[in-house]
Amino acid sequence: MKPKPRILILSPSILPSVTGNALTAERWRRALEGKGWTVQALATRNLEPSSLKKEIDGFRPDLIHAHHAFQSGCLLLDLPFMDVGGKIPFVVSPAGTDINKDLNAAPRRDAILRVFESARAIIAQGPGTLERLREVLPNSDGRIFPAPKSVLWLGKDDCRLRDLAGCLSGDVLFFLPAGVRPVKGNLECLMTLEKVRASRPWVRAAFAGPALDPIYSARFGEQVRRCAGFARWVPLIPPGAMRSAYESADVVLNSSFSEGLSNAVLESMALGKPLLASDIPGNRGPILGDNGEEPCGLLFDPRDPEDFVRKALALIDDERLRNSLGQAGRRRAETWPSPEEEADGLIRAYEFARGSS
Repeated sequence: MKPKPRILILSPSILPSVTGNALTAERWRRALEGKGWTVQALATRNLEPSSLKKEIDGFRPDLIHAHHAFQSGCLLLDLPFMDVGGKIPFVVSPAGTDINKDLNAAPRRDAILRVFESARAIIAQGPGTLERLREVLPNSDGRIFPAPKSVLWLGKDDCRLRDLAGCLSGDVLFFLPAGVRPVKGNLECLMTLEKVRASRPWVRAAFAGPALDPIYSARFGEQVRRCAGFARWVPLIPPGAMRSAYESADVVLNSSFSEGLSNAVLESMALGKPLLASDIPGNRGPILGDNGEEPCGLLFDPRDPEDFVRKALALIDDERLRNSLGQAGRRRAETWPSPEEEADGLIRAYEFARGSS
């Protein structure tokens, strides 16, 4: 029996780092290995091209999957054998910052477009990403492969999030799971929640995620300490305890200024948790739904703190609203693909890429 190909997945972060990128890479690795493929995942944040070359020489992949065009794909362009027509084909799955932010900045746009041109296939997870790629690459539709996105829980360990957040009986807990960096809006969310707490003192906030931007994270940590009366920052919740953390929350937050299709949004929906999320392209579809689907959360204008306050107060004051939004998310999640079906979508792109050499 012919062995399955060897796949190297490059991601800005991998486990044990608990970020959306790391969890996505791990979900892919497990599902692909379950189908008999040989997979290695490698973190690209702070990785030098020379170190990447050593990893490639050691693993000898048949194909490379660069998750995040700028942070992972650009590294491949620094290797002489990875350019157009190179001997190792690669595919790319762009992140939300790639398509919503960096494509609008001239230096990064040029680099990302080079990655797209060099990749044998481009994987789009989510309708917003697919639409944006078709705008940017109108002549590349044959290389763009939509792939569904799924949810995978990595364990059932307990997380006493309400205790960590200092919750008392009757408190409403807002939970923001996201690495701390400017695009995630962690600091801005904390500052606005402070305004919410001024009129609803029984609100509590828990922020979970590693420090990914040193300067921004230092500012965020300073403000969390100042707001210790209602807010906590837990830099690391083990992957196996994340499900328990979500289940402890009353409302899950997404305050990002850019998203592709957020793991945290999908995970919240799967557990029936209402969302309060920034009104940006990557959040609108999954939260508002389409074809008559009921919304599973409220969207706020990220440029208007008062809009956040109004929506947060509505969720705090109306338990029935929270329940109805959460139930709508859970119903929708029941129709989603499994990780194995997600892997099938990746494999279609992989096989195209290998066959086009």
